[in-house]
Amino acid sequence: MKMKKSGFLLTALATALLALIAPTAQAAWTLNMTPGISAISRNIYSLHMMVLWVCVVLAVLVFGVMIYSLVRFRKSQGAVPDTTLVHNTKAEIIWTLIPIIILIVMAVPATRTLIETDDATNTELTIRVTGYQWKWGYEYVDSGVTVLSTLDRDSNLARQLGSGIDPNSVPNYLLNVDHPLVVPADTKVRLLLSAQDVIHSWWVPALAIKKDAIPGFVNEAWFKIDASNTGLYRGQCAELCGRDHGFMPIVVDVRSKADFAAWLRTQKALQQPADPAAPANAAPAATPGGAAAPAKAASAASAARGATQG
Repeated sequence: MKMKKSGFLLTALATALLALIAPTAQAAWTLNMTPGISAISRNIYSLHMMVLWVCVVLAVLVFGVMIYSLVRFRKSQGAVPDTTLVHNTKAEIIWTLIPIIILIVMAVPATRTLIETDDATNTELTIRVTGYQWKWGYEYVDSGVTVLSTLDRDSNLARQLGSGIDPNSVPNYLLNVDHPLVVPADTKVRLLLSAQDVIHSWWVPALAIKKDAIPGFVNEAWFKIDASNTGLYRGQCAELCGRDHGFMPIVVDVRSKADFAAWLRTQKALQQPADPAAPANAAPAATPGGAAAPAKAASAASAARGATQG
């Protein structure tokens, strides 16, 4: 029995080590949040760091006292418990007031930041974001421009079983798309998030945004990227949404206002119908038989039907 247990533990340990050192293609990861590319994301980062250090200091103090007490006053050193200390009003007031003060110190900036994250007023651009299995749809409200963003062709080929393609040879494997979300810098952009089928989650760490896209419900988020932070920023769906959940990345292409305006004009021209439909009250198009030909043909057909029914 002991041999079996030892063998099982060794096998589990070897499997874990192989999983850690295996040359798998995965997204870059960090142990902490990133400051982001907007003022609101930096505020969230600062709030996170403040709360983190408060928790670190408290943990050091509390566990330090606990460890010191356990070591210094252990039974093997002849320590005898004090059975007379059963209540101390002053001590109870102190260890009640201190946590309240700490919570207030953390709650004030946290509340201010939360209110700021929900303040989507005075936005300059609104984009509807719709999650699908397994892609993202972006509609630029009031412009008529829509973009469907799916996993890029190289990543899609490399992920297929038996493709023979090394995922490590594909740039930004599983983190690239065919059509990114293009947004202007130095512009307050509002996102209206929903889904067509199941719950998805739109997550871009650089924007400090992670919002669920829920069918039949609209969530709201906003961002204003600094003018100096143009470029590509990547994210992923953060809600387990089905078989290909891992294959619906998000790419945000941040451009200057002038470049974005030029891109939007180009997309409008490309997405306009080649032959716009004629107005409903327009005259019928001419036929080889002349303008009266359709009316004559309709009259003849009606007469033929009447003769048949008679």
